[in-house]
Amino acid sequence: MEIFWIILGIGLASSLWFFKFKQLRANRNRLSDTKIRLEQEKEIVVDFMHNLAVAIGEGIAKKDLYQRIAHTAVITTGAMSACIYEKLPNGRLQGTAVEGLFPPQRALRKSLLKKNEKPRARFLEKILNSEILEEGEGVVGQVSKTGKAVLVENAIGDPRIIKHEDPSLAVRSIIYSPLVYNDRTMGVLVVANPSNGLAFSETDFSLVNSIAEQSALAIRNSDAMNLRLSKSRMDADLRLASEVQELFLAQKFPDCKGLEVSAHYTPSAQVGGDFYDFKKLSSSKFAVSIADVSGKGVPASLLMALCQTNLRHYLTKSRKPSDVLTRLNQELQNRIREDMFITIFLAIIDTQENTLTYSRAGHEPALLSSDSKSTKVTKLEGSGMAVGMVTQDIFQEVAEDNIVEFNPGDVLLLYTDGITETESIESEEFGLPRLINCLESSNEFKPADINAKILENLDSFSDIDYERDDLTLLCVKRV
Repeated sequence: MEIFWIILGIGLASSLWFFKFKQLRANRNRLSDTKIRLEQEKEIVVDFMHNLAVAIGEGIAKKDLYQRIAHTAVITTGAMSACIYEKLPNGRLQGTAVEGLFPPQRALRKSLLKKNEKPRARFLEKILNSEILEEGEGVVGQVSKTGKAVLVENAIGDPRIIKHEDPSLAVRSIIYSPLVYNDRTMGVLVVANPSNGLAFSETDFSLVNSIAEQSALAIRNSDAMNLRLSKSRMDADLRLASEVQELFLAQKFPDCKGLEVSAHYTPSAQVGGDFYDFKKLSSSKFAVSIADVSGKGVPASLLMALCQTNLRHYLTKSRKPSDVLTRLNQELQNRIREDMFITIFLAIIDTQENTLTYSRAGHEPALLSSDSKSTKVTKLEGSGMAVGMVTQDIFQEVAEDNIVEFNPGDVLLLYTDGITETESIESEEFGLPRLINCLESSNEFKPADINAKILENLDSFSDIDYERDDLTLLCVKRV
């Protein structure tokens, strides 16, 4: 009997050991299978990201990028269909990319369907593109709101899933995964119905979430890439606009006996709204002008070009500055936006008569530095309204011409308010008195040196962090 129990004990121990061995082998096999699946998932995601990176580098449009993501989700999971819902700025969700016969997330109205016609891919795509879900509506809205993915293994018995009459739109199993980057939800990836007829597994769920996670990163990179491309194109356009603007601003002045001329222009941005001009009208008459278009950037530069072109045209029609500005106002008052206007100072220099005839259209008074010992600097003031600000009858009523002497040794300085309104670190403006002092102390210099001294004083005075306006100077000296 004792031998029997010994043999039985040995048998039980062997059986237990064999059972544990089988269990260990099964666990090892499961671990091996899990490792293989993880490696496959990793390979799929890496390949997926590589393809998206190539597409982004080629400058693919966002809609096409969404379509590639939906297509990849179907191919990699063996699903029948997929859809990406993009989150709009107002928080709503709109179907953006559809792959396969994807079931809408709202019940289809019978009025949308023609008699005896079943909805198919093109029709459904149209429906989905017009389908906008409210934030928190349905499973898609909830996933977008919470940022948490949802796996519905048995969708047929789940009350959250919309049931459609068309059997081809029946949902058996479905995965909802948010597209999240840096805690910001950009949309939801939805994958429906495995092609093998079974339910989605936890492995499928993990794979779709991995794809969604990497897709969100790709969408973010695509947005950044498109933004850089857009900025690059804009910078190129601005450089071109700046080059065109330089063509309007004279860099070299015509030979003019009895006069020396120099100008300086620094726009606050790549293009600005200031302009200056010097035009020879005859052997002894010259037109000088400076203007400031309200606003900045491209709109101001375009209006500047339009203004200067018309100004030169009307100078061929009349020698009276007030008449030229009146015609200019008539031409531009209906072509200027209500929130824009142009201030101008226009003068006609006659070197034979030693006179300067000027008219102001709301611009800062020019400065005339006399070589006489009794008078140093005079402000050339006068009435006048900015071009485009008032109706033609009012503009014509206040426009006037003023005549002053302009003798050898005298200096005329035209400027824009960017000079006088430049601020110091204490928020004090450079102001007209300082500008007058600069002109008084450099009256004997050449025009280029006068401008250089003014700018040197301006740099010493101003706060380096102050956001400057356009800076424009035009200096003319009788010699």
